[in-house]
Amino acid sequence: MVLPVLGPPAPSAPAREPYAAIALRAALWLAILAPFFYASYGFANWLASQRDDVGSILFAWERNIPFIAWTIVPYWSINLFYGLSLLLNDTKRGVDRLAGRYLTAQIVAVACFILFPLTATFVRPQTSGLPGFMFAVLGGFDKPFNQAPSLHIALLVIIWDHWRDRVKGMAGVVWHAWCLLIGASVLTTWQHHAIDIPTGALLGFFALWLFPRHGALPFAGFRLTADASARRLALFYALVAALALAGAVAGAFVSVLWLILLWPALALAIVAFAYAGAGAKVFQKAADGSASLASRVLLLPHRLGARINAWIWTRKLPSHVAIADGVFLGRFPTVAEADAFGTVIDLAGELERPRGVTCRWMAVAMVDLLPPPPEAQAQVVAAIEDARSHGTVLVCCALGFQRSAGAVAAWLIATGRSPTPAQAHARLAASGRPVHLRIAMDEPA
Repeated sequence: MVLPVLGPPAPSAPAREPYAAIALRAALWLAILAPFFYASYGFANWLASQRDDVGSILFAWERNIPFIAWTIVPYWSINLFYGLSLLLNDTKRGVDRLAGRYLTAQIVAVACFILFPLTATFVRPQTSGLPGFMFAVLGGFDKPFNQAPSLHIALLVIIWDHWRDRVKGMAGVVWHAWCLLIGASVLTTWQHHAIDIPTGALLGFFALWLFPRHGALPFAGFRLTADASARRLALFYALVAALALAGAVAGAFVSVLWLILLWPALALAIVAFAYAGAGAKVFQKAADGSASLASRVLLLPHRLGARINAWIWTRKLPSHVAIADGVFLGRFPTVAEADAFGTVIDLAGELERPRGVTCRWMAVAMVDLLPPPPEAQAQVVAAIEDARSHGTVLVCCALGFQRSAGAVAAWLIATGRSPTPAQAHARLAASGRPVHLRIAMDEPA
């Protein structure tokens, strides 16, 4: 009798958490968040009302925005979605992360309201019926001082993101349309001025980034780096972020458009945080090369800068060079360049896989100019050798000078194609591409 060979048991699906426990967690968070909201929001309002120097930021064209009384209904509806979003979750972790986003938006917005209060300048006409009742209730606790960043818009971004992948088809269309209506209502109810919307949206995406739906929290396990080079880079990015912030504040006295510098200031501060010790997880890049929506929005200024920098350094170089046995080294590819390979192994934490790529794409996010963690380097070496069975392999980073060159050198050494680091370096240098490796050069070639 021949017994069948049994393999390892198939992994079982994670046990579904009982909804009662999820609902209890949500109720506890609501019991904390609601009093905190009204207390902190009310305190900021009261504090601003005691000052006689509260100004406003207003574009001339805003005076043409009509007052539409019925839009108070979608404006108010965010309160319903606020609670429902906490109650309708699949896990307690999902509740905690959503609550973390709410709390982040609340703390940052109230801090801004206290530091630089602004006032809404439009006086609403008298209204009656249901809109009149809702405006009266709103006026009972909401004074015209808490403006930029709009907490309403920040919460809308958070709540919209919470539901955008949960509702499909026509329900999804209705959801997106209703969220647009909520966003527009902050103007048509004369609750906010235009500048409050982009600043509120930036705050909302920051809250999404700080408490992502999937993956590690950016600040989890943070330790200040002991690497002197990383500290210098962190300080450099922090100083540039501070200069951008100072430019936004000083420039706002000349033109409100200078406030656009708040965006790159935040992006550069996040990159400084990566170099200070948080590492590549701040880019929130998945193994397939995609990045979270919050990362794509917040870090767009940095990504644009990284792409321009890559173009400047590599515009006169070939996009890739052959190294050995179907393995190529190169800069971050375009769609056409990527699809010429069987597999792309991408080490550029700061860049996202181009849309439309059809080849196999594997991302192991690394921070530029820093030595990779040993486990990440080992993962890349194994991935290169495995990917060779699927055709040609491009190993890339932003420029193709350091991170990807180091990974290919490690692969050459690990597979015996170059017995020593010095020989691996010489082999890469012979390809004609500039390489910068942190390897011991005192070994015999």
